[in-house]
Amino acid sequence: MKTAELQIGCQTFTWEMLGKAWAGGPDDLVRAIAAGGYSGIEITDTMIGGYAGKPDAFARTLADAGLRLVSFAFGSSSGFTLPDGIASDLEAARRWVDFAAHFPGALVSMGSATVVSEGARADKFSVAAECYNRVSEIGRSAGVAVAVHPSSHHNTLLFTREDYDALFALLDPQVGWVPDTGHILRGGQVMGDTLAAFHPRIRYVHLKDVDAEGVWAMLGAGVCDVPAVIEAARAAPLFNGWIVVEEESTVAGEDPASAVRINRQTLRKLGY
Repeated sequence: MKTAELQIGCQTFTWEMLGKAWAGGPDDLVRAIAAGGYSGIEITDTMIGGYAGKPDAFARTLADAGLRLVSFAFGSSSGFTLPDGIASDLEAARRWVDFAAHFPGALVSMGSATVVSEGARADKFSVAAECYNRVSEIGRSAGVAVAVHPSSHHNTLLFTREDYDALFALLDPQVGWVPDTGHILRGGQVMGDTLAAFHPRIRYVHLKDVDAEGVWAMLGAGVCDVPAVIEAARAAPLFNGWIVVEEESTVAGEDPASAVRINRQTLRKLGY
């Protein structure tokens, strides 16, 4: 089976996690990611800034920097788990699917379902699945693939392998998955087993590292077997070739641009 050509992108959450300590804008992100040696960018709804609603302008900015849009990622204050939040989540999805449709091959990544209210977890899985499935239909109508990005952050509904099993059993086959190596490891999962279990859903990969205690580490300084992850992804039938580096360690908290540049160098040393 022919494998996809590997391409390396960078995710902007590395800067977003700084909160108010980050005073830059999307142009700064584009410059830093291009200077770091990446070929693509995944940007979020909270970091797109003045380019929201202006996909053509953003496309020109990316082209000038030699970057491609890998994916547009968005989350929701409803955590994708509130029944009365589905309408607003779908409205946001339509807006970002329309944005991504201006970029050939770009996907839409939906953030992790989170617990934001009382109630049975089973009900929350059902609501999340309904939301993910309906957004995937919106994407399919526009020619944009939609994928789910589980997280290990506070109040996530998608932490353990059992959580992944519960959600993915409810998802339509067309709904993709963005495996995030750091979040998988922090959830105590066996990387190879989880990647194999949902292999057909893999669209692209978020690559980052943690130490043995689950603390964020620079790529290559933790327990993530980077080559094994990349080779497993490359064998997935719908993998599009993108490995998207994201960094959440204390090093990135001090200097995000330097951290992602070092990570790109690490991948080059590994032959990617």
